[in-house]
Amino acid sequence: MPDLLLELVSEEIPARMQSQAAKDLERLVVGAVSDRGLLFEGAKAFAGPRRLALVIAGLPGKQPDVSEEKKGPRVTAPEKAVEGFLRSAGVTLEQCQKRDDGKGEFYVAVIQRKGRATAEVLAEVLPDCFARLPWPKSMRWRPGEATRWVRPLHSILCTFDGEVVPFEFAGVKSGNETRGHRFLSQGGIAVRHFDDYAKKLRDAHVVLDAAERKAIILNQAKQKAFALGLELIEDEGLLDEVAGLNEWPTVLIGRIEDQFMDVPAEILQTSMRTHQKYFSLRDPSRGSRRLTPQGKASPKTSLHPEASLRREEAVSKDGGIAHRFAVVSNMVAADGGREIVAGNERVLRARLSDAKFFWDQDRQHRLDSRVDALKGIVFHAKLGTQYERVERIEALAGEIAEKIGADVAKAKRAARLCKADLTTGVVGEFPELQGVMGRYYALHDGEDAEVADAIRDHYKPLGPSDAVPTSKVSIAVALADKLDQLVGFWAVDEKPSGSSDPFALRRAALGAIRIIFANSLRMELQQVWAIPFLRNASRATVVKVERQLAPAARTLVRHGYESQFREIWKTAQATEMSEEALAKGYESYVASASSLLEFLADRLKVALKEKGTRHDLIDAVFSLGNEDDLVRLVARVEALQEFLKSDDGANLLVAYRRAANILKIEEKKDKASYGGEPDPDAFVLPEEKALFVELATAGELVRAEIGRERFVEAMGVMSRLRKPVDAFFDKVTVNDKDAALRKNRLLLLSRLRATLHLAADFSKIEG
Repeated sequence: MPDLLLELVSEEIPARMQSQAAKDLERLVVGAVSDRGLLFEGAKAFAGPRRLALVIAGLPGKQPDVSEEKKGPRVTAPEKAVEGFLRSAGVTLEQCQKRDDGKGEFYVAVIQRKGRATAEVLAEVLPDCFARLPWPKSMRWRPGEATRWVRPLHSILCTFDGEVVPFEFAGVKSGNETRGHRFLSQGGIAVRHFDDYAKKLRDAHVVLDAAERKAIILNQAKQKAFALGLELIEDEGLLDEVAGLNEWPTVLIGRIEDQFMDVPAEILQTSMRTHQKYFSLRDPSRGSRRLTPQGKASPKTSLHPEASLRREEAVSKDGGIAHRFAVVSNMVAADGGREIVAGNERVLRARLSDAKFFWDQDRQHRLDSRVDALKGIVFHAKLGTQYERVERIEALAGEIAEKIGADVAKAKRAARLCKADLTTGVVGEFPELQGVMGRYYALHDGEDAEVADAIRDHYKPLGPSDAVPTSKVSIAVALADKLDQLVGFWAVDEKPSGSSDPFALRRAALGAIRIIFANSLRMELQQVWAIPFLRNASRATVVKVERQLAPAARTLVRHGYESQFREIWKTAQATEMSEEALAKGYESYVASASSLLEFLADRLKVALKEKGTRHDLIDAVFSLGNEDDLVRLVARVEALQEFLKSDDGANLLVAYRRAANILKIEEKKDKASYGGEPDPDAFVLPEEKALFVELATAGELVRAEIGRERFVEAMGVMSRLRKPVDAFFDKVTVNDKDAALRKNRLLLLSRLRATLHLAADFSKIEG
């Protein structure tokens, strides 16, 4: 069957847009031909620096003929109704059939449509598909032309079964010619089919497939590094980018001048990657370097996680960064690339000279002397400056450190300095190195190693594969940073909505959850974040303070924070509050805290999805409303999940649903709630008496086992309810004619529901 070959050649397409553009082109064109009844065998899209291409194999030569029936009005309908139907169907009354559905005759229009030639359909739909490509940024380049494209369009190749499909888009007419490499080929290249197209492009120094270009770059870089006794520091993100910049990639090796090798490896690598798109190389024979307080090299370091997860290996235990770099050229040079390398080395020299200057200048000032400069950096209009945020993080880190057994003084010192590197020249030039540079400067100033590591690690983890802090001081600061961010934006009502999360609060929540679980931290979050809620809300007006800040008074007093509350209250310059205002504010605080807990529960589902933990069971335990210790919550969920896998658990869940349904129906019918205690003397049958006794015993035991955090044992107690519950439903009629007996049995079912709810809200469990 015939194939469609499509290619659009333009000025350079940004590398970051190419992959998605190819997917969008395939989606739009495939959708358009499918909607018109054109089935096919397969489709594949390609993207490169100057072209988007698509091949669809196995298209038919024409659309299938279609016979469509359209039901019309009754034969007895008014004349105008019949005329309207005929117009909409495009038929005459003589072309309609009469049918009887048992209620009378009605008109049916049988519409026959002949299939059109596929080339004709393609010429009609393709320009519309091109116009609907959702580029992140696009432009107009022709005077008076409304059509937009990512860059000026040069040519369109479109053939079907080897013949040109004629149409026009953005002033460019389709044809059967493509273009090769901008510099390594000349003139147009006539093609008819995909195999011919791919071969001629390769002959013209164009590798069509991005995956193949990536493989070429990776293979050449590894081979050339190996020939020098070096190793390539792989970087998937950079590999994607350079594959999108080069149609005929050629890897060359350049040299970094010795004068720059005393600059931290992270600066070298980030400068080369960000500004020049160079790959760094590792020298296995050299130990990796970390600046010590004396300015010498020591054998450990790690990259900031935000730079790239792959690049964390750059200066790890396997060796230090080498004096060489790999650059990907889009040319085949007659001199083997010597001039290209020399030019890139000159550019890199200028880049690294700037980086070295910033590095040398930054070390002339102690890190702690930079903290006051944070007063000039606004974190958020409603939450104040970075300096104010540091004060909140410092206080919170101290509280967390005390709870987890970390050195409080070191945690507070690290928190005090954690944002100071934002004022340095290196971080100003390379924002992705914040934290990493703070650690270097702290070590240079003679700060404790744990403090320095906590400065670097407090941003972690930044992604699902990123490392989690394990040092207790680092844990305290990292957790304080994330909790302050969460409660701060919740206090000023700047929450994520839908897909919008401008302040990365979902990432902060997942980071906090990973830190808590990786280190098995036991803490009740509402106790931890009560003070941060107040500190963030204290920036608001007095009116807002009455609504958001004061309510926490009772919570704070309950947790022993009365003195802190009074001090914050004084800072907010608020007046004495009435009991009514306090009550209203307290309700607002509880609502905000509950909302944040629900948000964390939703993130918890995401974090535990890969472990196979059921999200409905998290809801079932969380909805009880008395659980803000995440480690304990998950232990309860896991025990519940194992219980429900057993026969006892599955049958008890069925019994619960039966009891809950009966109660729901009867409460609605009686307009009453059966929530009291049943009368044991009113039971008649042995099965209901036995169930009452078992529930009384089980309730106390389940409550005690949960209190001791023996959740598996609590589930074991509940499993013993299966037999008396099954016997009750087999032998007892709940809706007895005797009203008193019926009520007592409904109260017994309510008691069963309440007993099971000691472990989880079984109404939230699915399946």
